[in-house]
Amino acid sequence: MKTTKIIAIDPDVTKSGVAFLDSLKKTLEVTSLTFPQLIDYLLFAKKKSEEHKDPFIVIVEAGWLNHSNWHTNKRDNVKTASMKGAAIGRNHEIGRKIIEICEYHKIDVLPVRPLKKIWKGTNGKITHKELEQITGIMGKTNQDGRDAALLAWVFAELPIQINNKKN
Repeated sequence: MKTTKIIAIDPDVTKSGVAFLDSLKKTLEVTSLTFPQLIDYLLFAKKKSEEHKDPFIVIVEAGWLNHSNWHTNKRDNVKTASMKGAAIGRNHEIGRKIIEICEYHKIDVLPVRPLKKIWKGTNGKITHKELEQITGIMGKTNQDGRDAALLAWVFAELPIQINNKKN
């Protein structure tokens, strides 16, 4: 049975992007949480889910599932390339720990490959305006939050209208 409540996470060392989507009501909440705040949030969601017998699933963006995760360019020197690699590795480890904690607490969790970058933002990332057009979300969002929101929306198989001719 596919649940209608989805918590999607774009892991980050500083603050992970977190989106909560009720796919039946099409309500979407987006925030950024530190690792300890995220764990508290997941445990709170589990408690509420059990009280109301209303299951949810956690979707974690798992970049380590990609065959290649090369983020350097020709202008990068060895120091810059190693710093980028270390940062990516730290983010991946946060994602792995989120999954480990969910499994430990018997929270349904699914690691998924990052979505294709087909949007108008930097490096093909989704912009706030594009996310707003798709989901109707209002207020400020950061990139990690937008990525989490898009992940939840796509996982729920909700419609996306793409009009992405770059100007």
